[in-house]
Amino acid sequence: MSLTTYAGLQASIARWLKRSDLTANIPDFISLAEGRIARDLRLRKQITKVTLVTTGGVQGVDLPDNYLEAENITLDGGEPRQLTFVPIEHLDTKYPANYTAMPGVYTLLGNQLLLGPVPDGVYNIDVTYYARFVPLSDVNTTNWLLQNHPSIYLFSALAEAELFLVNDERAVLWASKATQEIGTLQSVDDAAVHSGTALRVRTVN
Repeated sequence: MSLTTYAGLQASIARWLKRSDLTANIPDFISLAEGRIARDLRLRKQITKVTLVTTGGVQGVDLPDNYLEAENITLDGGEPRQLTFVPIEHLDTKYPANYTAMPGVYTLLGNQLLLGPVPDGVYNIDVTYYARFVPLSDVNTTNWLLQNHPSIYLFSALAEAELFLVNDERAVLWASKATQEIGTLQSVDDAAVHSGTALRVRTVN
């Protein structure tokens, strides 16, 4: 069974662990692995763009569910205007809730983009951001990362499995291998960005 599908990944995890009694747990290992991957990996492939729309008098705008990290945020107020990130305490101090105008700064709170000043009307906010890879499931059986770099999924999930099994040494081993694979992919992607060359990465199975 192919390692590049959800079912194939589950089968490989069971095979590498030499366990047939973890069928109900393996989806959890994969979900936890996806959390590790989302925390550590930022690739050009993940960059996407969405336009959010403000409401006059409302400070916050909901971010997409797959949002990880902003690359660029601009406001269309006739001419594009790049918004500047500020700490939330700066926003609260400098821009009270009753002060409305065209926003110039933003901060993040939970899954919301908070703007300062509070928007005085409707504006389009263009958010270029790193998106989480679509999580694997019985419905969504693969994604770009699993198709191209299955070892990252496999090693990350094995690390979570060994933690569950209280095999600390094995957990450290697989976590180290996952970190190495993620770091290699990130380095190659970063180098390609700076050089302007096409991304070429060797997949380790």
